[in-house]
Amino acid sequence: MGTIIFLVLLLIIIIGILTSIKIVNTGSVVLVERFGQFHRILEPGWHLTIVFADFVRRRISTKQQILDIQPQNVITKDNVNISIDNVIFYKVTNSRDAVYNIEDYKSGIVYSTITNMRNICGDMTLDEVLSGRDKINSRLLEIIDEITDAYGIKILSVEIKNIVPPGEIQQAMEKQMRAERDKRAVILTAEGEKQSLIEKAEGHKQAQILNAEAEKQATIRRAEGLKESQLLEAEGKARAIETIAIAEAGAIRKVNIAIIESGTNETVIALKQVEALKEMAKNPANKLILPNETLSTFGSIAGIAEMLKMTKHTESISLEKKPVVNKSI
Repeated sequence: MGTIIFLVLLLIIIIGILTSIKIVNTGSVVLVERFGQFHRILEPGWHLTIVFADFVRRRISTKQQILDIQPQNVITKDNVNISIDNVIFYKVTNSRDAVYNIEDYKSGIVYSTITNMRNICGDMTLDEVLSGRDKINSRLLEIIDEITDAYGIKILSVEIKNIVPPGEIQQAMEKQMRAERDKRAVILTAEGEKQSLIEKAEGHKQAQILNAEAEKQATIRRAEGLKESQLLEAEGKARAIETIAIAEAGAIRKVNIAIIESGTNETVIALKQVEALKEMAKNPANKLILPNETLSTFGSIAGIAEMLKMTKHTESISLEKKPVVNKSI
């Protein structure tokens, strides 16, 4: 009998020891009460408690948590009933306050978010609500974080998932959006056509400028070519005239040399020319048309002939006087 009692007591002791060992996982803490009062917080790891004296009040997660708030009806400043749902990211920073300062901290977060969201959206029109998500999120985060700080909750982020206006508002918005898209399409088409016309006009302008420039260059090249050809032609003519003049001068020089070598002078040649003209004039069938230069030449020739006659007459006189002188001697 004593053995049985010993075994029972040993079993009770073993069960008590095993029961007093508390294992806390990473990412959570355990609140322990002793005789109904808060005693301590068990961090992750192994812990020993007193059986029948220590009681685990609650296991609290210290990880970041997500709280999804169901869609709520909100009335805007312009009396439009819309539906908004939120997502809240939070973390328990003080597990003692989260347990002893509020009965259910999750419900506190939800109701604080709903009431303040209605207050914020009630001061905004529908267009401001639709375009001011970031503003609403910032305001909610600031207000809810201040409220939940009293029970050890840190609000990390507040996000609006959906804003659903009434069906007729959605239809009107779709029509407005469609009209806006059509307007943008017409504007873009007009801008494209305008740009196309500008580009075409610019291209035509550039083409005309290039054509005028090309024509100008061609005219300049043609003028330069004509100038070069005229210069070359004039130079060729000048060289030809010079060559002919040199040849004629050479021929005249040779004739003069031949005349001088033959003993004939210019006076004899002039007299011969006069005699030839007399012979030609004797024939009644011959008609002579002489220019003024020729007549002046004849005048010179006549003068030369007269001089020759006077010279002959003087010579004859001198010849006549010579015998008389001889006789007197």
